[in-house]
Amino acid sequence: MKTTTSSKGNIVAIITMMFLFAMISFVTNLAAPVGVIWKNTFAGGENANTIGMLGNAMNFLAYLFMGIPSGKMLAKIGYKNTAMTGVATGIAGLVLQFLSGTCSSAELGFSIYLLGAFVCGFSVCMLNTVVNPMINLLGGGGNRGNQLNLIGGTLNSLSGTLTPMLVGSLIGEVTKDTKIANVNVVLFIAMAVFAAAFCILYFIKINNPEHKPEEKLAHSPWDFSNFKLGAIAIFLYVGLEVGIPGTLFFYISDTTAAGGGTGLAKATAVAGFVAATYWFLMLVGRFSAGLIADKVSSKAMLTATSLLAIALMLGAIILGKSCHVEMPVFTGSSVAIYHLPVAALLLVACGLCTSVMWSCIFNLSVEGLGKYTALGSGIFMMMVVGGGIMPLIQNYIADHYSYMVSYIVPLLSMAYISFYAIKGSKR
Repeated sequence: MKTTTSSKGNIVAIITMMFLFAMISFVTNLAAPVGVIWKNTFAGGENANTIGMLGNAMNFLAYLFMGIPSGKMLAKIGYKNTAMTGVATGIAGLVLQFLSGTCSSAELGFSIYLLGAFVCGFSVCMLNTVVNPMINLLGGGGNRGNQLNLIGGTLNSLSGTLTPMLVGSLIGEVTKDTKIANVNVVLFIAMAVFAAAFCILYFIKINNPEHKPEEKLAHSPWDFSNFKLGAIAIFLYVGLEVGIPGTLFFYISDTTAAGGGTGLAKATAVAGFVAATYWFLMLVGRFSAGLIADKVSSKAMLTATSLLAIALMLGAIILGKSCHVEMPVFTGSSVAIYHLPVAALLLVACGLCTSVMWSCIFNLSVEGLGKYTALGSGIFMMMVVGGGIMPLIQNYIADHYSYMVSYIVPLLSMAYISFYAIKGSKR
């Protein structure tokens, strides 16, 4: 009888973890479409795009402060309590974002929103630290645990695909008077999912694995050249993974002469669909790569995808708005054909390339680390802060030059990743 109860409890806990996998991507990908609202609130300023990307920056900045502490929390208070703390923190961050839309002062509202984004970043960092090992534990480890992690990763990508599309359709046309209250229904759904997850985790018993006493290490991961250069690669990778679709959202939703949505009806909804296509291609790429990963090395996969991504971005920068393509777009109520810059299509295709890069860089970086791998993983979590810094730099350039010129930032980042794949990853 106990075994049956435990089995049922595990199934419920596994389903809860799957929802958390999706929520991690949801909270992260919420920043770019909501950023369009704040960008237009302060429209007319010379740094409007940079302002719009600040919420994303605050979300990822939290990783710098919480990366290693999250791992220590896991060891000290256990999987269940760390997950519950992360969920409760996420609710607090979402409440702050909701409250930001109730302020009469745009400046005060924006400040509260940034605080909410930062708090959500703490939540996502904690959840990222706990969900993978926790679901592996619930699945009993081995092939079953790995299978559950892959399913969770798929749900994570699916959520990343739907978020910009859903939020973009809710926002519709963005003007200077558009408020974050337009997406309140999304915030309420997220809060409800987090609250349900907290209650379920509270009542389910989850055993923690036995931890061996910490061993004093004579060296550190920084003593390995492939790790040092790999940490830089991860920093740049997360920056370009977020910067490519995030800036593309701003580009297509911009109906001025500088943007790619000149004359578009429902430009923000169209931008949401285009950005969602990028995340969908990441899902396709991860699934496809999983089928051949046992036959193709991480080095070969990273080399091929980084070189292809460089070609796609170069094409986008050179062609810009000089030619257009027709693309069917779902805007929330109907499907229509829209004329979009060919650059948008080329940048969207980069999702296929970026889909495999995290795992490839991680594998090449920790190769040969042995007992230093755990510490290296904590450092990698800190380097995720690149997802906040690099898009901010990219959008500063977009403000002062042009959207397409700003793609030099992810282009140079990709060039470094290509170097790392070919030469820098050697032990």
